Amino acid sequence: MSSLALFPCSATLDSGIIGELSKTLSLTVYTDNNLFGETAERFSVNPERLKKIMYSKTSVFNQFTLEKEKSINMFKQILADKLASPVEYLFHGFLTSLIPPPVTEVLRVLVVDQKEGRIERAITQGVNRGEAKKNIRHHDVSAFYWTDFLFKKEAYDSSLYDLVIPVEDKNHRQITKEILSSFHKTSVLRTPESQSAVKDMKMQAEIEHLLLANGHKMDSRVKAGHVTLIIDNSVLGFSRLKNEVTELVEQVSGVTGVSIERCKSYVESVYRQQKFELPSKVLFVDDEREFVQTVSQRLNSRDVGTYGVFDGQQALELIAEDRPDVMVLDLKMPGMYGVEVLRKTKEIAPEVEVIILTGHGTAKDREDCLELGAFAYLNKPVNIEELSATIKAANDKVHAVVHAS
Repeated sequence: MSSLALFPCSATLDSGIIGELSKTLSLTVYTDNNLFGETAERFSVNPERLKKIMYSKTSVFNQFTLEKEKSINMFKQILADKLASPVEYLFHGFLTSLIPPPVTEVLRVLVVDQKEGRIERAITQGVNRGEAKKNIRHHDVSAFYWTDFLFKKEAYDSSLYDLVIPVEDKNHRQITKEILSSFHKTSVLRTPESQSAVKDMKMQAEIEHLLLANGHKMDSRVKAGHVTLIIDNSVLGFSRLKNEVTELVEQVSGVTGVSIERCKSYVESVYRQQKFELPSKVLFVDDEREFVQTVSQRLNSRDVGTYGVFDGQQALELIAEDRPDVMVLDLKMPGMYGVEVLRKTKEIAPEVEVIILTGHGTAKDREDCLELGAFAYLNKPVNIEELSATIKAANDKVHAVVHAS
């Protein structure tokens, strides 16, 4: 029993290859969309959100939310169950990057072509040249974001695959024949060693799920029940952290031992355990860079995850693609005034709660901002405890609305 995993390279010959292989080998095709649907159903999450997390640039707030790591962990749990089942699959999509190399019963394949060849192929399928270039670039950028996050490698790096086939002048039947030749080798058969690697994958996913749920982000390796955790964040109080994560991991059924390793770049400092119930998506907008950096550091120490930009246009661009929950907005900035940023924010994303912060506001400014929907209006110099409490109140309001809907 064996399966195939085909990483997509847009405007190659994927559709023809998939049709030939699935028919010839009686494989069940399983795509990213199948994965989104099953993950959404099992874990009660929005499939469109999962899609965005897989295909888009990592959110600037992810360092505080760990949303991408949690989503990938859910994907891994679903895939581990698929690999443990008796069904033989043709996996197609970005999901194929999540199948670890020790699972040798899956042949990981990349069919790739030069960009100009892909453009010409797209044109023959009825797309104009400009649209073809745009679509291919969008796909390649998404693929790069994905594999860079997972491996710090480009998507079409040959080291990520067992078999790389350049299209050149081949048709889909010729490429299918090459894949079948490799697929029928004994090295791709389901073996006890490969199934043991599937069990390790499943256990690793369970362990990562438990660690993430408790605010710990760290790499892990599993081999026949023995777990190795690699701490790549700098830590002050290593022994306490070691004891805490060891106790968590030992809760997972089948764990026979736990080892903790420091990564090569380890340097002792402060380790921040994530506290997901606190504000993790706060955008700070102020043209005074030093003020933004200082206040952000003080808020971060109070478990308020803050990302700073320095003008209104930057803020609106970020909101358009990467929604914060709360925005702290300076009223008087060069270029676009805070009132205009507030107005446009409420047009683009009315769910974002906006806290106005100003050292030169008037009673009229305050009235205008509150009429436009500002959550609060605070004066500089701001008391950090008051600001922190106001942000948390705004965050509570956002999440109360989300839970109610």
